Amino acid sequence: MKKGHIIGLGIIAIAIVIIITSIGDASSYESFSTAKEMADNGDEDPIHVVGSLKKDAVGTVTGLEVSEDKTSFTFTMVDNDGTEQQVYYNEPVPADFVRSEQVVVIGAYKSQEMFVADKILMKCPSKYQDNEFREVAATN
Repeated sequence: MKKGHIIGLGIIAIAIVIIITSIGDASSYESFSTAKEMADNGDEDPIHVVGSLKKDAVGTVTGLEVSEDKTSFTFTMVDNDGTEQQVYYNEPVPADFVRSEQVVVIGAYKSQEMFVADKILMKCPSKYQDNEFREVAATN
């Protein structure tokens, strides 16, 4: 075989190894019950949980508690299965957190009662939806 063929096969082999290892790190969206089962089985790998903030009948976010120094907070989140869970995040409250339509927390259970988030992703309301709502409200 020529040196060029050997180098080409080596590059392909390295690419395959990188793809296989990155697939193993990929996480799927789960529920709090699945995350708790994983923690009970000793699996402390981060997991993605999708849901929304708990709100009262008026639509106000409930269960949000910010620490005195404002460097961490806890909130109540409801996953897509309807399970409510206290989530702790050791960072300040993100901007527009209470306005978010959907929240993805990436983390794991550190105790039976508390899910600890390492990262929070938010889907905020679209500015286009807000403009449409204002236009409709103004014409009525």
